[in-house]
Amino acid sequence: MASPGEETVIITHVGKKKKAPSRYWQEQQKEETTDGAVKGTTEPTVVEEKTPKQKKRKLKHDQNKNKKFISGKSDPFPGYAPIPGDRLQKFKRKEKINKPPRQHFKLRKLIVRSEEASEMAQKQAARFDLLLPEEAGFLEGDEGEDTCLVSQEDIANAVDITSGAKHFNLKLSQFGPYRVDYNKTGRHLLIGGRRGHVACIDWQSKHLMCEINVMESVNDVKWLHSESMYAVAQKKWLYIYDSKGIELHCIRKFNDVLRMQFLPYHFLLATASATSFLQYLDVSVGKEVAAINTKTGRLDVMCQNPQNAIIHLGHPNGTVTLWSPNQKEALVKMLCHQGGVRSVAVDKTGTYMVTSGMDKKLKVYDIRAFKPLKSYFLPAGASCLSLSQRGLLSAATGDIVQVYRDVWSSPVTKPYMAHRVRGAVWGLHFCPFEDVLGVGHQDGFTSMLVPGAGEPNFDGLDANPFRSAKQRQEWEVKALLDKIQPELISLNPTELGHVDRATFQQKHEDRVKALGFDPLAKVKFIPKYKKKGRSSAGRVEKRKKQVAHEDQRDIIRKAMEDKKKTDEEQNRKEQKKALLSSQKSALDRFKK
Repeated sequence: MASPGEETVIITHVGKKKKAPSRYWQEQQKEETTDGAVKGTTEPTVVEEKTPKQKKRKLKHDQNKNKKFISGKSDPFPGYAPIPGDRLQKFKRKEKINKPPRQHFKLRKLIVRSEEASEMAQKQAARFDLLLPEEAGFLEGDEGEDTCLVSQEDIANAVDITSGAKHFNLKLSQFGPYRVDYNKTGRHLLIGGRRGHVACIDWQSKHLMCEINVMESVNDVKWLHSESMYAVAQKKWLYIYDSKGIELHCIRKFNDVLRMQFLPYHFLLATASATSFLQYLDVSVGKEVAAINTKTGRLDVMCQNPQNAIIHLGHPNGTVTLWSPNQKEALVKMLCHQGGVRSVAVDKTGTYMVTSGMDKKLKVYDIRAFKPLKSYFLPAGASCLSLSQRGLLSAATGDIVQVYRDVWSSPVTKPYMAHRVRGAVWGLHFCPFEDVLGVGHQDGFTSMLVPGAGEPNFDGLDANPFRSAKQRQEWEVKALLDKIQPELISLNPTELGHVDRATFQQKHEDRVKALGFDPLAKVKFIPKYKKKGRSSAGRVEKRKKQVAHEDQRDIIRKAMEDKKKTDEEQNRKEQKKALLSSQKSALDRFKK
């Protein structure tokens, strides 16, 4: 036990709090204070003992003081950052709807809520657009230099190693000429030789996924919804293979197929045959959706409109027809050329269509109005056409591939780029999200570098070039759930949101016939029974008269409006007659 004179040492299980590490500016302040204490007066400093309450109060005061010091300045840019008008216009969804009167308050609230959500989504999209760092660049020459004279080797040497490796040649002279197709993400390449050679490649890593020879002629090849399956139009029938080259299906209903197009959001494979049949296959369930006899002869020119999933077919009589699986007749017939149509291409917005024909002309059409915009003469004509995501047009003439810019906005006098390949070109396809043009020709395959061709920013939820196998599986399930039915394919997709008033009227008439009375007719007024002497005979009659007067007022108002319209029309006719009579005629001199 300690003696009374000794101090008791209290040891707790909780250690002392460590001091926060001092900063360099705090050390300087300490030094300044110590120097000041040494140099200043030698009066003894009095240390005041403070109670815990005083310490806490001082600590709070210091914190408040610091806060006031930090947030003392006003924000020079209050609120959200302003959004440029052109960016907002880019993501504009719809025009504002006229709000109904106050009686329909529920519908009014619903429309207001919908407009607010649409406006918020528009602003958010415009803000997030700033986060898209990639920009599309084009090839620009020096003063007096023509960009079409720049060779592919010069471009490959000038760019970085990764981009330069995208230009390559596959020499496959034994089985050519070749058809070409890139999948939706732009990562995988599918080539099919006329003499039976089929190969699918991860063209960026140059990894060969599979290579087979089907031992009969191949007319066309096409990727399906993912890189795990592709379709091959062989001599007799249509075959489906997987990415390892294993035959999955032989569909004998689809015979003599010449060209194919895959509609990714509908999971439909559209085929055009030598027997003049346009057929649709639903690849999700393996059933034929529609078979249409076009009665126009051999169908070897085909393309799709990515905007509304309408199929465009070119015919030997110079016409281009537009087809949907819902109708047995063509939606539109356009006379585009004086000779046979050789190739057709539609841009991704579904606004412009480019055609080439045997009359050696290249024509640009506005599909919204079905009118020609531009017409160009090519000395040898164009056998193949392809449009990129950024609106560049590639046209093949024999063994020369030419790329044009802005063919629909301004007159084009010379090509943007040009390249000669080894043999006649049989297939052209721009790679999505890459500045690359795939060319299938007699001697194999060539990958061309075309600056400014691909969309630089991709949608990771729709087509992600860097997705893993797990992400692909999840995307496939979601895409199947969101599959659009073929009945919804129409020339104008915005019609789906409109009310079919004629059908509504017809349904209403059928309902009246079935019920024997009109459920929507105005019911005859029956006054309610009110208590406390308010339902006397006189008051009831008074209420009836009020309602009758209201109905009568509506009838009188309508009659007055009709009378006003007829009077205005009569006055207009009289004024017109007076104006004609006031004008002098050459025969007036014979009047007495």
